[in-house]
Amino acid sequence: MRANQLMQQLRKTSELQVLFWGLALITLLSIWAGVALNFIYLAGLPLLVLAIYWTMMDIRTIYFLLMACIPLSTEVVLPNGFGTDLPDEPLIVGLFLVSIPFLFHNIHRISSKFILHPISLLLLLHFSWILLCTLQSKLLFVSVKYLLAKSWYIVVFYCLTGYFIDRKEQYQRLFWWVFWPLIFTVVVIVSRHALTGFSFAEINFVLRPFYRNHVSYAGLLALFFPLMWFAPIQFPRFSIKWYLFIGAMGLMLLAIYFTYTRAAYIAVVMAAGAYFIIKWRLMRPVLAVAGVALVIGFLYLSYDNNYLDFAPDFNKTISHENFGNLMEATYKMEDISTMERVYRWVAAFQMSLDRPWMGFGPGNFVNFYQSYTVTSFQTYVSDNPEGSGVHCYYLMTLVEQGYIGLILFIALSFLVLIQAEKIYHRCTDPTRQRIIMAVTLCTVVMDAFLLINDMVETDKMGSFFFVCMAVLVNQDLENSKQQ
Repeated sequence: MRANQLMQQLRKTSELQVLFWGLALITLLSIWAGVALNFIYLAGLPLLVLAIYWTMMDIRTIYFLLMACIPLSTEVVLPNGFGTDLPDEPLIVGLFLVSIPFLFHNIHRISSKFILHPISLLLLLHFSWILLCTLQSKLLFVSVKYLLAKSWYIVVFYCLTGYFIDRKEQYQRLFWWVFWPLIFTVVVIVSRHALTGFSFAEINFVLRPFYRNHVSYAGLLALFFPLMWFAPIQFPRFSIKWYLFIGAMGLMLLAIYFTYTRAAYIAVVMAAGAYFIIKWRLMRPVLAVAGVALVIGFLYLSYDNNYLDFAPDFNKTISHENFGNLMEATYKMEDISTMERVYRWVAAFQMSLDRPWMGFGPGNFVNFYQSYTVTSFQTYVSDNPEGSGVHCYYLMTLVEQGYIGLILFIALSFLVLIQAEKIYHRCTDPTRQRIIMAVTLCTVVMDAFLLINDMVETDKMGSFFFVCMAVLVNQDLENSKQQ
């Protein structure tokens, strides 16, 4: 007995020694290589090795750590013009590489009903079409990068979420892992912003280093607000914890207001309206009316070139440093950001006529749109030195994946909302109903943002797009178990 225990102890000691000396050797070689090659980033290789080892040993904790890093991540520009978001993007890629063998190894624990759920199947069809469009892309390298990014977002945030967040207790854990770092960034940013008198002109400056711009910041706050409002927590009313949480919600709402982001205001209002739509079982007719209205509007603008009537006055279309002036300029169609969007939307429509079925290939709007622009919609920022996109995810999908790709993505978005309403009303557990409503309204906020932004493949917002879908599917499966 003692001999066996001694052998086990020696084996553990030997393994630890191998790990220690192996890591020490990697550290020395990394430092030497970093100095010799004048590339100091190689010195971080030991941390990468440790991260890979930890991920393999405890992938669940790394998943939650990734979710906690999303509000804290910062954009870093690397040599040769490359950029990344640290620390979450390396975590996403690492989890993607580890999760594929992990999921295959645990395939017997994954419910076939999750894989065969309508949302999962339509998401798979959507991804398959992206793959086909990549194969015929006009710039294959760009589209392959897009395909890889889409792959790791789906695997990490949809598949792993489906595996780990299968009970309300796990959802509560996920909520707190995101809540604390997010509220930390909000406190820091609001405090810094207050020192400027909540200046509209200073909003992008006070966000650093956590957020690239006020849209990214506002988007994450607007997405998370429904999750806070319907958080499945049971603090005694009027207790200290209850007051603190209510105060945090008030701070979040205040922070959303001071982002000065019109899309966030509209999205939160739409989410509030969606709450009653779901409660009254009106999702199908509302989506039908919205779809018909969009088609009619599209046909009107394209008929006899009616869209040309909305061309801006180049000399009056300027940027504004006062939010009140910005709101006034928006409805007068004299705001630079709004009209630059219209400039690119018109180009996107022209591009869709040229390649209607499979588009230009994923990620290729920026590379080809300039030759399709209409001069009368041009603004003084139309040279687009930062290489930003079309600012409408639906139009981006149309341009890069053709009409079939657009139909598949809209079908996926509509299916999620229709299924969510059904899942909500089939559920009899009040706590789970709150979870279902929270992730559904989070999805509504995302859908609203996509009307004037393209943020599905961004860490701050795109992650929640897939997380919410996976949570909804698991809640549907839980309904089936209880009935």
